[in-house]
Amino acid sequence: MSDKPINVILVDDHPLVVDGIRARLEDEPGIRVVGDAANGLEAVEAAMALKPDVVMMDVSMPVMNGFEATKKLRECCPDLRVLILSMHDNREYILQLIQSGASGYILKDVSAEEMVKAIETVHHGGTYFSSGASQTLFARFDEPAAPVGEGSVLTPREITVLRLLAGGQNNKEIARELDISVRTVETHRQNIKSKLNIQTAAGLVKYAIEHNLVQLS
Repeated sequence: MSDKPINVILVDDHPLVVDGIRARLEDEPGIRVVGDAANGLEAVEAAMALKPDVVMMDVSMPVMNGFEATKKLRECCPDLRVLILSMHDNREYILQLIQSGASGYILKDVSAEEMVKAIETVHHGGTYFSSGASQTLFARFDEPAAPVGEGSVLTPREITVLRLLAGGQNNKEIARELDISVRTVETHRQNIKSKLNIQTAAGLVKYAIEHNLVQLS
């Protein structure tokens, strides 16, 4: 793993919130806050100038909100990861932001440790939902997978793996739940990406939601 720190921009229209988050992250050797912004428009401008790895952003902001800013960021900086940090534990907010291209959604009451974990996860290509956001968005996964229609390119096992991935579980957790090896999960994951021609974790979550492979609370 590279020793290069993860460069982060903080976006929130409340200076005290930005200062508080910066203080929580400043002692983390693997994370470096390289800038901040007070609204979505400033976030896009800052991202284009500073080339960060992750933008951690609020939803409700003046000038340009988090929904529109996420879309703009994904268009102008496709390698950038957007992590939403919000006080809103709202299903529609979370769903719309995923569809806009966000890689994760955490609530503002998470611990510094979980915040760091979320940043690291999305930076490395995964998706991350804090426990409160995950409980709001996803129902339990103990029911049979919903069909995606006749002629689906995915096997029943791949559909199950996709559902668990969309719920925020990592390869080890999926392997443990399905009683299979991590290598087998990795193979299923790669097959899913190849068959669907989707290379990002956020894209897989979006696909799962759009095809009713997860049940919304």
